[in-house]
Amino acid sequence: MYRSHTCGELRLADQNKEVILAGWVQKVRKLGGGITFVDLRDRYGITQLAFYKDANADLYEEANKFGREWVLQVTGKVQERSSKNKNIPTGEVELVPTKVTILNTSEVPPFTIEDETDGGDDIRMKYRYLDLRRNPVRNNLELRHRIAFETRNYLDKQNFLEVETPVLIGSTPEGARDFVVPSRMNPGEFYALPQSPQLFKQLLMVSGFDRYFQIVKCFRDEDLRADRQPEFTQIDCEMSYVGQEDVLQTFEGLAKYLFKTVKGIDIANFPRMPYAEAMKYYGSDKPDTRFEMKFVEIKDLTKNKDFVVFDSSEYVGAICAKGCAEYTRKQLDELTNFVKKPQIGAKGLVYVKCEADGSFKSSVDKFYNQDDLSKWAERCGAEKGDLILIICGETEKAQKQLCELRLEVGERLGLRDKNVFSCLWVVDFPLLEKDEELNRYFAKHHPFTSPKEEDLHLLDSDPGAVRASAYDMVINGVEVGGGSVRIHDSALQKRMFSVLGFTEEKAQEQFGFLMNAFKYGAPPHAGLAFGLDRLVSLFAGLDSIRDCIAFPKNNSGRDVMINAPAKLEPEQLDELNIKVEIKE
Repeated sequence: MYRSHTCGELRLADQNKEVILAGWVQKVRKLGGGITFVDLRDRYGITQLAFYKDANADLYEEANKFGREWVLQVTGKVQERSSKNKNIPTGEVELVPTKVTILNTSEVPPFTIEDETDGGDDIRMKYRYLDLRRNPVRNNLELRHRIAFETRNYLDKQNFLEVETPVLIGSTPEGARDFVVPSRMNPGEFYALPQSPQLFKQLLMVSGFDRYFQIVKCFRDEDLRADRQPEFTQIDCEMSYVGQEDVLQTFEGLAKYLFKTVKGIDIANFPRMPYAEAMKYYGSDKPDTRFEMKFVEIKDLTKNKDFVVFDSSEYVGAICAKGCAEYTRKQLDELTNFVKKPQIGAKGLVYVKCEADGSFKSSVDKFYNQDDLSKWAERCGAEKGDLILIICGETEKAQKQLCELRLEVGERLGLRDKNVFSCLWVVDFPLLEKDEELNRYFAKHHPFTSPKEEDLHLLDSDPGAVRASAYDMVINGVEVGGGSVRIHDSALQKRMFSVLGFTEEKAQEQFGFLMNAFKYGAPPHAGLAFGLDRLVSLFAGLDSIRDCIAFPKNNSGRDVMINAPAKLEPEQLDELNIKVEIKE
């Protein structure tokens, strides 16, 4: 037996017990006067080992040679500490060793294994197995386990059945880019790794498994960002004989259950916000509603004043930053430079200060008088001491730029508190979006999303106006889950494929197995998928999903720890009938 107790387990009630601990050396503290303390750490906590020269000179001398991250097994007696540490659960006791076995030595680690480490992202990613020893990272993975466990618990009680679906499937070029896998036994042919189990979960509905879920790995060969990895985990769900409201109630219930059981937080009922409203007031289909600062359109109040920038713009939108009229020129320049970043793309920023004396000071005073600015302030609900910020341009682009500005100002004002959670459903998405260059429509969600029944008559005459029976769960400006009511009628699915520009042959080639299954009595069904990584990162208050994944990839999609992806040996490529040519 390597240990009788963990390093986070001992308390005063264990005083005088002889116990065995095993773990890593966190720190050695040589106090002089014949006393050395060693902090022994495992996954559960830290216990202080007290080596006294007078009690056992040999063990005392040995302890002074221990290095960081050495692996020890220690037998000893628990005693009360004379100097207690209230910051750790074991801080009232220490272990006086009677026997120490060195299970392994360690090289000096490349960074400190502590909560506040001196290791940068790159070095910690390279030595991820060491990074995982740190409390913050380990806590994130324990949180992930708890969320996954409680999800299974909740769904099991709702009669959901966990079913595994294939990982090697066929490619569907209409979605994001696939990761493809060559087949040795079928030369020149390829599997794809699933972007989601979408088709299989719909087939399960046809099969009579009326409530399915799976915590499943998915893969997309897309450019990376803070909330995106090439492989990610979904809580994937589907239900039969339900409509949109049934799905929203069930999975709003799951979210509330997770907040209560994992975070101890009661969450109010989720408001429903139509997509059009989200875009109009927040410029985003995943609005952060922890704070107000809604968009206000003022185009009609800015016309015919010889200010060409506004006159030539399709859209002029404003936000009101409460109490910010005292912003300095430097602060305003910082905001202007922020919106002019290439990734945001605004050409400039107009401001209006609502001064304490009731007057207005603006960057466009040359074109607009006090009466004009007063009307802007009135529409924006701006009061004395407030700051109005304005962006103009093409409607969609300007709204996205104003959205980024709103989030930046909210961050600067401390309005995006990670310990506050604002949840909502965004509903009534457009069914389709048009690519003007290709002059064709693409599915906003996927080609199996059902149009809203009241919009069906527009599907052939005005496809762009058709709304989808689709919904996203948004928490603090993050889309954590999304789904839709599915098309279960073969005739409607054929119409949908036609609108998307599929020939019957192409539709049959890519989705024939699903269409054929629908001939045998497909029930009405709907579902959604949560991003487990995003959900965990929200609960943990992280800015990136990387630290809630055990072995993540970096921003280039590389695993620098195992050096993947990597080139294959020529023999392997020959066996797969693959010839590699790198284009310059």
